[in-house]
Amino acid sequence: MPTNILVVYYSSYGHIYKMAQAVVEGAKSVADTDVRLRRVQELEQVKAGMSKQPAYVAAQEAQKDVPIATHDDLRWADGICWGTPTRYGNMCAQMKQFIDSTGQLWQKGELEDKPAGIFISTGTIHGGQETTVLTTAVPLIHLGMIIVGTPYGQNPHILVTDGIGGSPYGPGTLAGPDGSRQPVDSELLTARNLGSRVAKVASRLKDLRAKTA
Repeated sequence: MPTNILVVYYSSYGHIYKMAQAVVEGAKSVADTDVRLRRVQELEQVKAGMSKQPAYVAAQEAQKDVPIATHDDLRWADGICWGTPTRYGNMCAQMKQFIDSTGQLWQKGELEDKPAGIFISTGTIHGGQETTVLTTAVPLIHLGMIIVGTPYGQNPHILVTDGIGGSPYGPGTLAGPDGSRQPVDSELLTARNLGSRVAKVASRLKDLRAKTA
């Protein structure tokens, strides 16, 4: 049986969408892996408030064919990669609302022992590159998920003093103060490495469960 990997994300201006595509690419590089890309539902008040921003409108148009994430997608997955922009060092409200809706899955332990990776975007290098991953991990730990990072040994390109996103906690990108900066090659590489690592961990855990069943 293939290993099922879900990449679920929210993206206002397309930065996390590009990172999500790289995570998908990495997961697909692992043999016998099925991958789903899903986006979190936009909040109506946000849509109304930002509908006159050309960059927002263009990014939402580019993502319109990506299906909306459901609880059944979470159940289907053997491993999940979560993508969110930062909001004051935390995940965005859209992602928080989706995770907050998983009470029934939590009660039944349906996400327990599934590996989870987190990828993020911030405006600047000090805008929450580490805190956003760490705070996003908290509800995932409550759900019983196993957090998978992007260690230096597999990502030596993040051992630099340059202004790039990413850390051993997870991939990241920098949008810049005006949002014009796009993910660079090293950031996309870390994202691909997260996808492949979550897929490998999920596969091994699935095999172990099958042997001990």
